[in-house]
Amino acid sequence: MYSSNTHSLASVFQQAEYKLGGHGPRNMDILKEAFASVDGETDADMYGQGKVIGDLERKMAGYLGKPSAVFFPSGTMAQQIALRIWSDRKSSKRVAYHPLSHLEIHEQRGLHELHGLEPVLLADADRLIRLDDVTGMPEDVACLLLELPQREIGGQLPAYEELEAIAVHCRDRGIKLHLDGARLFEVLPYYGKTAAEICALFDSVYISFYKGIGGIAGAILAGESDFSEESAVWKRRHGGDLISLYPYIVTADYYFDRRVDKMAHYWAGAEKAARLFNACRRVVTVPEVPVTNMFHVHIALPPEQVEDALVSVARASGVGLSSYVKPRGEGSCFELSIGDRLDLIPEEKLEQAFKLLDETLG
Repeated sequence: MYSSNTHSLASVFQQAEYKLGGHGPRNMDILKEAFASVDGETDADMYGQGKVIGDLERKMAGYLGKPSAVFFPSGTMAQQIALRIWSDRKSSKRVAYHPLSHLEIHEQRGLHELHGLEPVLLADADRLIRLDDVTGMPEDVACLLLELPQREIGGQLPAYEELEAIAVHCRDRGIKLHLDGARLFEVLPYYGKTAAEICALFDSVYISFYKGIGGIAGAILAGESDFSEESAVWKRRHGGDLISLYPYIVTADYYFDRRVDKMAHYWAGAEKAARLFNACRRVVTVPEVPVTNMFHVHIALPPEQVEDALVSVARASGVGLSSYVKPRGEGSCFELSIGDRLDLIPEEKLEQAFKLLDETLG
């Protein structure tokens, strides 16, 4: 985070009566609510085996249209393993993805240090990977990873026809295609497709249970049965087979059922929030019209001034618009993901907050 004001902004945001983004506080109630209807005599999973984990794996394999799926404690583990498997099968250490992929900027070179893989970075950092980027890849690339949506550039999405063209090219050239679907559920309304239809373009798929779904943690890695069997071996090698993972599994299943069909509603909320931000002076959103429930807010003022403005708005209106601000060039930015909280804000409070924001920034 940026300045000494950050702690003040975070504190004021937490104390605000209403908050714009997310589903709610990440506290113990997430676990308590999910377990409220669970029979206490239900057996826990043990070292990756048991009914509770097997049922969720089969359920998610069916939802994603894949023959098999494996539950992982983290997406970082799952995705590194997916790329390692495809690399080994092609006997090539080269894998391709966007310069702002999670694997490149948030994992401390884990792909290289743990697996010896060599990333090939496609596209400029501020735009999506396009078909011509893919057709220009080196021939020895084992796997291409695509992230839908591309989080670090505001949750942008390629046209579905371009996705299909990329999938055909990779299939024809023997390049495996892996989906970083951490926010896959959120893209379904925009594409007007089922998860299975989108996943059919990919050889392997990762999804997260704590982002738009709002669980505690956990991920699924899905693909053909032999791929899942091999990924389970690597999961054990990575120490991912904790004696029991049921707190993650039960909450993942509960909040998946509760929220997966609300993604179109969250997307509509993001469009509304983006319109309100774009009506304020010095503010633009990326994308201007969101394609999922998330977008980035860019403000043409230094972070300390934006922090002061957000603190002022929260104190005066009771609405917290963001808990943080970070520098972007000569201006500022923050990310916003719309969830259950937006519906709790009275319309007059929301209008007051954005009127104050416009006045303060102007």
